[in-house]
Amino acid sequence: MSSETKQLIGTAVELTSLPAVVMQAVQLLNQPGTSASDIGNVIAQDPALTARLLKIVNSAFYGFPSRIETISRAITIVGTRELTDLILGTGTIQAFEKIPNNLVNMQKFWEHSLYTGVVARILARRIHAPNTERYFVMGLLHDIGSLVLYRHQPDGARQALELATQESLPLHIAEQQVFAFDHCDVGAELMRAWNLPESFVATTLHHHRPSAAETCGLEAALVHLADVISGTAQGTAHGTSQASPLEAGAWELTGLSVDMVEPVMSAADRQFDDARAAILPHFKVA
Repeated sequence: MSSETKQLIGTAVELTSLPAVVMQAVQLLNQPGTSASDIGNVIAQDPALTARLLKIVNSAFYGFPSRIETISRAITIVGTRELTDLILGTGTIQAFEKIPNNLVNMQKFWEHSLYTGVVARILARRIHAPNTERYFVMGLLHDIGSLVLYRHQPDGARQALELATQESLPLHIAEQQVFAFDHCDVGAELMRAWNLPESFVATTLHHHRPSAAETCGLEAALVHLADVISGTAQGTAHGTSQASPLEAGAWELTGLSVDMVEPVMSAADRQFDDARAAILPHFKVA
């Protein structure tokens, strides 16, 4: 990692920390012997977070047959790890909620990210992967490095956006020409600094080139496919015209088939509005 990237990440971590309750919940989950009640007690310290989580798990996106009234019940129904991943997703949105619209349309950014998460969850279910909520959150956060660049390197980010548009380049290629690194590098280092699981680091770092992943290659390939499908359905997260290309071999890496794209998009379209209603109202653009 270049010294410029290290400095950028250091600034981002200092100025864009996750809410304390989110960090506590993630740290607890990584400790052996942590119980559901331990996680529940941490979440209960933040009434606003509690309300957001209960709204999400009671939404049509999850479709549980009976209403979930408490976090302890949510943990029982949804699962400790799954709920903690949802905490991470909503907490990250909260951490970046004050980025203005002067570089990109932030509502469109989060809609692309959310659609990617929805598709990643559908694909994960197709291959019967464990903890499909993790794929949803990895998809939701895959472009988080872009937000660091928009906040802390706005001039360079604007230059990369303009270059991508003028030269019809995928944004990460334009970023490499401007910065000598891209939003994948930045996002992955931010997740390492936040002590997030390796699967989050790998999918963020390699979501444009999953074949380069030394670990969590399947997860990276699924998020890559979800990102490409989301670009087709929703457009890019950044408003650029050139979507990121599909890497050869990504379908084979997951064991899925390109024939699944149409039914997956149909399923995602049905789920997306429910997911947006449950999650995105908590994000307010500046």
